Amino acid sequence: MINGNVSHWWQQVGTPKQRPELPGDLTADVAIVGAGYTGLWTAYYLKQQRPELRVVVVEQRHAGYGASGRNGGWLTSAMTGGRAQYEPTHGRDAAERFQRAMNETVDEVIRVAAAEGIDADIKKGGEFNVAYTPAQEARIRAFAAEEQSWRYTDLELLEAPEARAKINVAGTRAAVWHPHAARIQPAKLVSGLADAVERLGVEIYERTRVVEIEPHRLRTTHGTVTADFIVRATEGFTAGLKGLKRLWLPMNSSLIATEPLSKEVWDELRWSEGEVLGDFAHVYMYAQRTADDRIAIGGRGVPYKYGSQTDTDGQTALSTVDTLSEILHRFFPATRGASIDHVWSGVLGVPRDWAATVGLDRETGIAWGGGYVGTGVTSTNLAGRTIADLILGNDTEIAGLPWVNHRVRKWEPEPLRWIATKGLYAAYGIADRSELAGREKTSPIAHIADVITGRGH
Repeated sequence: MINGNVSHWWQQVGTPKQRPELPGDLTADVAIVGAGYTGLWTAYYLKQQRPELRVVVVEQRHAGYGASGRNGGWLTSAMTGGRAQYEPTHGRDAAERFQRAMNETVDEVIRVAAAEGIDADIKKGGEFNVAYTPAQEARIRAFAAEEQSWRYTDLELLEAPEARAKINVAGTRAAVWHPHAARIQPAKLVSGLADAVERLGVEIYERTRVVEIEPHRLRTTHGTVTADFIVRATEGFTAGLKGLKRLWLPMNSSLIATEPLSKEVWDELRWSEGEVLGDFAHVYMYAQRTADDRIAIGGRGVPYKYGSQTDTDGQTALSTVDTLSEILHRFFPATRGASIDHVWSGVLGVPRDWAATVGLDRETGIAWGGGYVGTGVTSTNLAGRTIADLILGNDTEIAGLPWVNHRVRKWEPEPLRWIATKGLYAAYGIADRSELAGREKTSPIAHIADVITGRGH
C-alpha cells in the first residue's frame, strides 16, 4: 500500500510537469495565489474574455498539489452549507437561482474539458446518498421532502428495492439521487486545466511560496509581484498566510483506493453509471467507482491538526485506513478480500459558518474564492467565472449570487479551535455509533454539535 505521495490520482497521472520558479520581481494585470481549480478557472475565464491581460499564477508546490489533485472526484451541484441559509438575507428566488447556477456549472466543467481536450474520466451519473440506519432513514426522508420543496433540485427519493437496484449498499433503507453530478479524475482535470491556461498565455510559476498578500502586491520567497488585482485562491492552505490563520479552518480529509475489482464484484454491487456515492451519517463518507474499476472512498480521518497545520504530501495515519476500510466493507461485503492500494489525505477550507464565498475588495484589489467544505470541484468553476466577472466589471447574474462578498467571523484562537474540533468530531462519532447500534432517532449529541459548529446536515 502506498501512503501519501500526494494522491492516487497523481500516481496515475505520473510526475507533475515542472514549471519555473518566479524569476524575481514582476508586474501583472492579475496575480493569482494558488494553482488549484479556483486559481486556474479564474485565469481561464479572464483570458477567454480579455486575451491581452497579463495573468500570473504563483504556486508553492506544483499545479494541483492541494485539494484539487486529491479530492474524491465529486463534480456535484450540491451547495456548501445548503441554499436555505440564503433565504433570510437574499430571498427564496435568489437561493434557487444559486442552485440553478450550480446545476449549470456541472455541465460547464464537462463542456470546457471536452473543448480543451481534457480527458478526466468524466462520467455523469448523478449523486446518490444512502441511509442504512433508522435515524439516517428519518433524516434522509426529511431531507428529500425539504429538497423537493425547492426549484431546480431535481431530487428523487428511492425506496430500498429501487435504491439497491442502482447501487447495492448492504442494509439500505432508503436513498436519494439527483442527476446533477459526475465522477471525475481530479488530477487529470487540474493538470489539463493548467496546460489549457498556459496555451492562453497565462504564466504559472511553481515552487514559489507567497508569504503575504498586500493591496495590489504579493510578497513571495522569490520576489514581489505587483498587480492591479490579486486573487487569493489558497483554500485549505489559507491559514499559512500572514494575518489569515483564523480565517478558514484547514480540515483534513482522507481517501483509500482499492485494487481494481473483478467483474463478479461489480455485478453484485450494480454500480455502473458513474454515480458518486455518499451517506447520511454525521461523519459522512464519499466514494466513486474509478475509471479503472477501483473504489475510492473517503472520510474525515484525523479532521484537524493543532495550530492549523497542513499535511505532508498526503501522509495518513494507518488508523484512518482501518476506519475507511470498515466503512467500505460494511457498505460492500463483497470487497472484503480486496487489497487497499493507496491511502492519502488533503486539506479543505472550512469557514466558521460552513458557507463558501467569493468576492472582490475594489479598494485593495484583492479578490478571493474558497471555503468550499467538500463541494469544490464544481464550486471552483463558478468561483472562477464569478471572480473574472467581478474583476472585469461584468454585470452578470452570477456576479450577483448570494455568496458574493459574503463575510463571516473568524475561528476561535488555539487551543479552543483544536479542543472544539476534536470534541465535536468525537461527538459526531458517538452519535453515529449509537445510530448503528439501532438508535431510531438522531442523537441529541449530534444536534448539539450541529448548533455549535454552525453546520446543518
